[in-house]
Amino acid sequence: MALDPTKHADWEIAEDSEARMKTVYQLAEQLGLEKEELLPHGHYVAKVDFSRVLKRIGNRPDGKFIDVTAITPTPLGEGKSTTTIGLVQGLGKRGKKVVGAIRQPSGGPTMNIKGSAAGGGLSQCIPLTPFSLGLTGDINAIINAHNLGMVALTSRLQHESNYDDERLAKSNLKRLDIDPDRIELKWIIDFCAQSLRKIIIGIGSKMDGYMMESGFAIAVSSELMAILSVANDLKDMRERIGRMIVAYDKKGKPVTTTDLEVAGAMTAWMASAINPNLMQTIEGQPVFVHAGPFANIAIGQSSIIADRIGLKLGDYHVTESGFGADIGFEKFWNLKCRYSGHRPNAAVIVTTVRAMKCHGGAPIPVPGRPLDACYKEENVGWVEKGTANLVHHIETVRKSGINPVVCINHFHTDTKAEIDIIRKIADAAGARVAVSYHWLKGGEGAVELADAVIDACNQPTNFKFLYELNAPIKDRIEKIAKEVYGADGVDYTPEATNKIKALDSDPDVSKMGMCMVKTHLSITDNPNLKGAPKNWRLRIKDVLTFKGAGFIVPMAGDIKLMPGTSSDPAFRRVDVDVETGKVKGLF
Repeated sequence: MALDPTKHADWEIAEDSEARMKTVYQLAEQLGLEKEELLPHGHYVAKVDFSRVLKRIGNRPDGKFIDVTAITPTPLGEGKSTTTIGLVQGLGKRGKKVVGAIRQPSGGPTMNIKGSAAGGGLSQCIPLTPFSLGLTGDINAIINAHNLGMVALTSRLQHESNYDDERLAKSNLKRLDIDPDRIELKWIIDFCAQSLRKIIIGIGSKMDGYMMESGFAIAVSSELMAILSVANDLKDMRERIGRMIVAYDKKGKPVTTTDLEVAGAMTAWMASAINPNLMQTIEGQPVFVHAGPFANIAIGQSSIIADRIGLKLGDYHVTESGFGADIGFEKFWNLKCRYSGHRPNAAVIVTTVRAMKCHGGAPIPVPGRPLDACYKEENVGWVEKGTANLVHHIETVRKSGINPVVCINHFHTDTKAEIDIIRKIADAAGARVAVSYHWLKGGEGAVELADAVIDACNQPTNFKFLYELNAPIKDRIEKIAKEVYGADGVDYTPEATNKIKALDSDPDVSKMGMCMVKTHLSITDNPNLKGAPKNWRLRIKDVLTFKGAGFIVPMAGDIKLMPGTSSDPAFRRVDVDVETGKVKGLF
């Protein structure tokens, strides 16, 4: 019997449930994996040798494919990962062979205010501690590979500034003539460290490096995480890493990891990370954990590789996209599906009464502070007004030709009248609607959601991309801004305009997909604007180039690639029981 989530913290429920976990060998047998396809990391976590799996069963037909996305969340989050796990459990209760795919959490939010994204209540991915604290080392591999690229770049800058051509030649180095004012990469770390956003490096003598402005971004925003998300195999990953642009020379020509002769070594750090991690729900369904979060500053998707094997091993495969449908689902739709060739059967849009109140006029919740009392009191007017945000996201999903299912993630303070108005408006907008109690009841509480998803998957789809890759870059940006965000148009800084002009003239770059960087807290580029605002324009301040991943990355509004740690971070409550060695306080 599982613990009551109204009386126990998530980490306590996870710890209690872990006593009844299946071993990875039992999970492998349940999935139909063979012994040599499993790469155990202890008894309850394993990597899966995906290339062996696909070589053996790659000709099987795919199962039904479901993406889980959400409305624009409050700063507290609306339980999208919890719903993903709950749906997997609910489909399991309906006797379906189901596989889930979620993203590995970043140490930044895990030790800050958002938690580890393992789900919650009775819908969690376990074991919680390894899931939350590095898992099998994929993000660590990204950090090492990325920072090795920075080492190669900064050391080359130092040597080229100190050596003449003859001495460079003796060192077997060709002068790359790197422009120190056009460095594309920053260092990375997997924590929210605002004090590292801008730094000066190379202070000291000429033996201490090349002095210049630099900085750190959070690890999951690295292009290497994007490459891990979209690579199809190791060969593809190696080629993509070799195309990464780290800087430009003084003539404006890109300098790549291949030019720095570091692409092979970077791939060596990444080689084991390409295999997905196998874990399980509290109720014992298999879940692949692969690639990372933050669809606001990254692609924010479960990996294509995890989806490929999940679709072959299960009759239903549930994958997860970051944040709201304006950013997470849009990237799933126009980037991930484009590169994978997979076509989903349904998309689940997670909403809550709490979020509808926030979008309808209630005070915006502040993480770490008590929730305003109005969120615990019935206010149908606020909820009804806030559904404009939900309807906007339903329309976005419908534009893709995919069948939308709205999941009302139930909180105990929700009233029947509040739920009824959401159901009525979502139904009128063309979505199936289900109320789900998975946080409280696990799979048993998610059967209504599972039934709605099964019904949606049995209906035909008319999948189509929002934009074609041969359209001019500004046309693609403006189509996303108008069709997905509801903007009237787009304004560009001179720097962004100049970069787009240069990209449009490069045939190798101009036809890449758009990976927008934008706040997740609003459909607009202003996190304080709630609901579905009208009469506004998107501001593009910069444009990055992820040539390895195949992305052009427009930067909208004032969002940063390095989040900050709050005044009341989660790490204050995390500790270790020194008698048992068990970690407590994670959520």
